Amino acid sequence: MSAFELDRDLDGRLILRGDADYEDIRSAMVWNELKPPRYPDVIVRAASERDVLTAVRLARSAGLRVTVRGGGHNWVGTSLRDGGMLIDLSQLDACAVDPASARASVQPAARGRDIAAALAGHGLAFAVGHCGSVALSGFILSGGLGWNPGAWGPACLGLEEIEAVTAAGEVVRCSEHGNADLFWAARGAGPGFFAVVTRFLLRLRPLPKAITTSTYVFALPEVADVTSWVSEVAAVLPSMVELSVVLGTAPATQGTKAVVVTATSFAGSKDEAARSLEAFHACPLAERSLTRVTRAPATFDTLFEFSDALWPPNHRYAADTLWSREELGALLPSLADDVAKAPSDKSVVLAIIPPAAPAGNPWPDMAFSMLGTSYAVGYAIWQDPAHDQANLRWLREALGKVGPLATGHYIAETDLPAAPSRARRSFTPGTWERLRAVRARWDPDGVFHSYLSA
Repeated sequence: MSAFELDRDLDGRLILRGDADYEDIRSAMVWNELKPPRYPDVIVRAASERDVLTAVRLARSAGLRVTVRGGGHNWVGTSLRDGGMLIDLSQLDACAVDPASARASVQPAARGRDIAAALAGHGLAFAVGHCGSVALSGFILSGGLGWNPGAWGPACLGLEEIEAVTAAGEVVRCSEHGNADLFWAARGAGPGFFAVVTRFLLRLRPLPKAITTSTYVFALPEVADVTSWVSEVAAVLPSMVELSVVLGTAPATQGTKAVVVTATSFAGSKDEAARSLEAFHACPLAERSLTRVTRAPATFDTLFEFSDALWPPNHRYAADTLWSREELGALLPSLADDVAKAPSDKSVVLAIIPPAAPAGNPWPDMAFSMLGTSYAVGYAIWQDPAHDQANLRWLREALGKVGPLATGHYIAETDLPAAPSRARRSFTPGTWERLRAVRARWDPDGVFHSYLSA
């Protein structure tokens, strides 16, 4: 089938390299203003699930390797590759909620903010990503470190079934009870997943009735004492309280570089929220804080507003991640020194103590690999293209200093082009080998691109 014939058969649109608007469309495939210089031969902007099937079948027959874009914040633009076909799913954003079963059937490009709003109308919730503009597909396929991780775990735990187009050009349904190996890979394989998911069936949670946030802001030099306290308080906070640490410029202190510690309680009532935050409010360093906010009522919308302020649109970004078995006190003082010297005042480091499976209730078998007891991610954020090299160098040097303490990376946000081993180091050795075996079964001819730089 020629490109012209395919275009006639699409509900959406096919764009060839050389078309007048190719570059505008190629650039739009990456949210980041730092666009990678990689150029697919064909971009298919799917307007229906049928388009996805049509596109994969053409790519297979024409010998074109396939990448997939759902939308959102993939910092390195992994969906852009040289040659081959890019299938853009950004128009597939439906979210159908079944309140009776507490399930939702969601298309890949549905964004976290829209999903949360649709669910809230039924008193339901899901562990969507921290940025409301992030699409479901890349987030949940990478495991999904979303809201309320202590109680809800990574988002992929709420995935019950997928519908996907395989490398053979077939539509399959996958769950723990059918095509279980492909479903296993969908729970964490991330941008190296070797099929196109067109629908996700999500298991939903009751919407917390009293989301509440408390925040302390400390001067950046206080980082050692603050992170020591954070490790102590994290051990006694209930699982419904999400704790985060941000190193960067704090708007509440007129631009001073600071350590911002936030506890977000996803409680069922105001009384439960107050009890859940008692240990946080007993902070022995409270009098040293520059500012503090206690027991502020929140909604998912207000949580998204905070994240939007950290990661604004129309900026240039680079990101890198690390898991570690060390406490945050071993990681953050060095990173704070680098934040103090960052070439851009917008650059930040985010750190969390990731969720653990509840005692006696292990997580299901999945590709997502929790590789440490601490997690940190650095974001270089700037606007002027003339400052690209300075900011990229800052990020890699800062994360490089704590690299010896790292046990791996998070596949959703790691700086994959930095080294060929980055993808492999985002999984346990056994998981990596199993991913290769499952890929060999489902995509023996290599129709889908593997990980960038893998």
